[in-house]
Amino acid sequence: MTQEIVLVLSVLGATVLAFVTNRLRVDVVAILIMVLLPWLGLIEPREAFSGLASNAVLAVIAIMILGHGVDRSGALNRLIHPILRAGGREEKRLILFISLTAGVFSAFIQNVGAAALFLPLVIRIARNTGIPSSRLLIPMGFSVILGGNITMVGSSALLVLNDLLDHGGQPVFGLFAAAPVGVALLLVGALYFFQSGPVLLPAKPKPETPVMRFQRHLVETWKLPTTIYQCVIPAKSPLVGKTRQDAEIWTKYRLNLLAIAESDDVLYAPWRHTPFVAGQRLALLGERGDLLRFVSENALLFREEMRPFEDLQAGGPSGFAELVVPVRSPMIGKTLQEIGIRKNYGVEPIMLLSGDREERGDFFSDAVLQAGSTLIVHGLWERMHAAADNIRFVLATPIEQAPTRETIKPAAAVFCFAAAVALTLAGVPISLGFFTGAAAMVLIGVVQMDEAYRAIDWRTVFLLAGLIPLGLAMKKTGAAEYLAVHILSALQGCPLIFVLLTLAALTTLFSLFMSNIAATVVMVPIAMRMGELLDVSPRALALLVALCASNSFFLPTHQVNALILSPGGYKNTDFCRIGGPLTLVYLLVTVLVIRVFYL
Repeated sequence: MTQEIVLVLSVLGATVLAFVTNRLRVDVVAILIMVLLPWLGLIEPREAFSGLASNAVLAVIAIMILGHGVDRSGALNRLIHPILRAGGREEKRLILFISLTAGVFSAFIQNVGAAALFLPLVIRIARNTGIPSSRLLIPMGFSVILGGNITMVGSSALLVLNDLLDHGGQPVFGLFAAAPVGVALLLVGALYFFQSGPVLLPAKPKPETPVMRFQRHLVETWKLPTTIYQCVIPAKSPLVGKTRQDAEIWTKYRLNLLAIAESDDVLYAPWRHTPFVAGQRLALLGERGDLLRFVSENALLFREEMRPFEDLQAGGPSGFAELVVPVRSPMIGKTLQEIGIRKNYGVEPIMLLSGDREERGDFFSDAVLQAGSTLIVHGLWERMHAAADNIRFVLATPIEQAPTRETIKPAAAVFCFAAAVALTLAGVPISLGFFTGAAAMVLIGVVQMDEAYRAIDWRTVFLLAGLIPLGLAMKKTGAAEYLAVHILSALQGCPLIFVLLTLAALTTLFSLFMSNIAATVVMVPIAMRMGELLDVSPRALALLVALCASNSFFLPTHQVNALILSPGGYKNTDFCRIGGPLTLVYLLVTVLVIRVFYL
């Protein structure tokens, strides 16, 4: 063992220790490696910083910008209804369609980016169907990791693989080189959750957020109704042709009309002169007995299973809030009718608290507002934020941040993304193809240049750039060959399939305690040298390592698992119970497909 090998292995050991103990940020560790290796004389300075200009780093930057553009365009929101139509409200089918959709999408974008895009969509689907989000988030997250193996840009490990191959004098892989393994893993994973999901997946109640606590406090304090019903106006209903004011919905029935929907158009907090027409759907807040009387007297269509409007469901972007009239507000001395609170602000007034007065419904529409008067209203969070400008009203209740509803050039965003993929399929280098798509998004106006800079996760960029030189140093000093020879000597006489399983298991073990990028950088040079010694394809063994570096289901150490940990209310034991069997299945499927298709 030479002095250079000792130094490289010492740096490798210190790197593993730093990742395991988590005393330093991973990007700081990577930068220290990038600086330390040339000072130790193990590689040249230009080699130490070559990672910053590598295809892997440039491709990651471009993919982050493209993913941000697709997210900002609102194109993904259009997936919700097709998934619900295909999967219905039956849990197993819904898990299957979410798994396949998220997995296929993650093939073309970094898996942590795909998980970040699908996280709010899956939570929204869970809210619509009443299925606990903990039953859907792990299938989504795991499928994103599995689907990321379909292309060479879906996971960081596969992205960095091509740079390691290039440094090792081996031909790089094309975009879909790993597709046989990735498709097999995604299908097996989706089937795994379809069959075992109902038994293994936890049904955890959604953790109560501060906003939910304040909502509960408002409901309990003022005894507010919480059930929102939906009914339909048929052509023969006596309600047809009347206005909200004519119908006396509050005066006669003690119901609040929250919204009216006609086709795909929804009018929240409709004005008192809004007319009713046949086919409209009404969202009504109140007691069930009052609703049934209203339905009966107006010949409306109502079924218990009819769900309220998507945005008005519990936990959605709507709820109750307190709007306080501040001193010197222009609202002082005016009535709600004069203000036109429904027409101008899009919120439904539920109660008025003014001094000792406590009035509900339309009874206070002519009451004069005073400084300190408090309105309890129901509506969308974005309407609340718009009304509470601290001049006219002050928002006294913590509510969710107003959701962005931008739909900025969704067709253009999808076109740029698809064009980037098409360029790589045509033989253009991955980094150039995806950077071309990112540049097109900026030129078209889907993403502003400042937004593009903010979309880049520089921690990931420097993690990649700093670890690539470590793999180069292992090959250049002979450390990779030293380790490969010792591993093979321990496996002497074993069949090839056993060698592959050992290599895959060792990489998987590394990936549980350090990043998948670091595991790839450490193991690929060893795998390539083992391939040369065994007289089998070094590229195939390198691909096996890069694929198994993403086999991170047993612990929430992978970035995707960390992302869904809190929203799903999961514990480490949930990942052990669900991810343990999947880890073994992943190993077997990957080794078998590599053996059949690549060796």
